[in-house]
Amino acid sequence: MTAVLIDGKAFAATLREQVAGGVAQVQKQGLTPGLAVVLVGEDPASQVYVNSKKKACAEAGIASFETLFSSDVTQVGLLSEIARLNADDTVHGILVQLPLPGHIDAQAVINAIDPAKDVDGFHILNAGKLAVGQDGLVPCTPLGTLLLLKHHLGNLAGKHAVIIGRSNIVGKPMAQLLLKESCTVTVCHSKTADLPAEVKRADIVVAAIGQPEFVKADWLKQGATVMDVGINRIMRDGANKLVGDVDFAAAKEVAGAITPVPGGIGPMTIACLLRNTLQAACAIRGVAFPL
Repeated sequence: MTAVLIDGKAFAATLREQVAGGVAQVQKQGLTPGLAVVLVGEDPASQVYVNSKKKACAEAGIASFETLFSSDVTQVGLLSEIARLNADDTVHGILVQLPLPGHIDAQAVINAIDPAKDVDGFHILNAGKLAVGQDGLVPCTPLGTLLLLKHHLGNLAGKHAVIIGRSNIVGKPMAQLLLKESCTVTVCHSKTADLPAEVKRADIVVAAIGQPEFVKADWLKQGATVMDVGINRIMRDGANKLVGDVDFAAAKEVAGAITPVPGGIGPMTIACLLRNTLQAACAIRGVAFPL
């Protein structure tokens, strides 16, 4: 039986409509959420991503601000801009587009952001809150993955989740979110002794390693729910093609449900960024979060 496709694009569109409705509500109380994006360098993929964020903000009624630096900006110069945005009352969310040039300490820049405005959820304080189960701003991609999982499966308690990848951006926060939902969680990585055997035990598989079509169909338990976070560009049949970290064509014949690439987790990331910006604005101003 072919797997059910989990349509992240449709769910993200609904979430963005909900955020727009929430923004309209808080605007009646004199609050317009504002998101500032800081881009360093001229990486084309980053520029496309930043432009898509700006468009999404406009559609949701969120004010957007953009700061562009050349790739030779100093760390002092970048930290000065972060300090300015921290002090700006019209800015409720600050996002520094990663990756940064090698001469800049990315973690120092992230930790310079006011944790209340850290809509990426990468600040050490927000990471710590997530680890101990306190409320805070959560990284957008894991949050989007969780929302899709709960929409599809409902109660996640007792399910065995295997996460492939231990990054601070996806793997580790994903594990914390699923623990909070009372899943049994296994985090796998490049040193895992028998990765296929670990994956075979999973009711839920979250693949986030950045290797095209790495996870094979025969690794999966029959009927497992597969969340493919990977976005990889490959050449196939003479054309550029986007694929995930899972061998989708084969896996969909084994899995019970699976996210496609593109159109799965990807659209949820920006939708959750908008949600986080609204959440941050409400918390900063002491206004009830409408979602």
